[in-house]
Amino acid sequence: LELFKKTLPSPTLLQLKVSAKAVRQRAMRALRSAGGAHDPRLGAVLLALAGKSGGFEKVLAMVDEMVTLLGSEQKADDDKKAYCEASIDKAEDEQKVLDQSLADIEKAIADAKETVAKLTEEIVALVKGIKDLDKSVAEATETRKAENAEYKETMASD
Repeated sequence: LELFKKTLPSPTLLQLKVSAKAVRQRAMRALRSAGGAHDPRLGAVLLALAGKSGGFEKVLAMVDEMVTLLGSEQKADDDKKAYCEASIDKAEDEQKVLDQSLADIEKAIADAKETVAKLTEEIVALVKGIKDLDKSVAEATETRKAENAEYKETMASD
């Protein structure tokens, strides 16, 4: 804004060698080179400069309003940026907690699978032990039956 005010002095401070028209054209060239064709606010200032009615007070007022507007937009952008950064930090913290929980759950699943495998092996061993015990009981029963038959035979012969 200060540069713009220096570029466009008030009409009371104009040098006699430079006409108001020359200053207006110089200001219009400066605004066009700054991107006035693409920004509608600068376009409004260019339109006011090209309007040839009145002095630069209206243009300076428009520039002041534009600076005020840009300041408020900057503040809003800064507020939004702070909010977004806080949201990102919160999301990252939640992600870390979830990642830790996931790791804990995966470890618990691995431990449970290991326990299931051990219990399966123990069940297989117990089933084999029961079958072996049933086999030895069957053999003992056969042996006792044979001994009982021999005993009865011996008692019958005496």
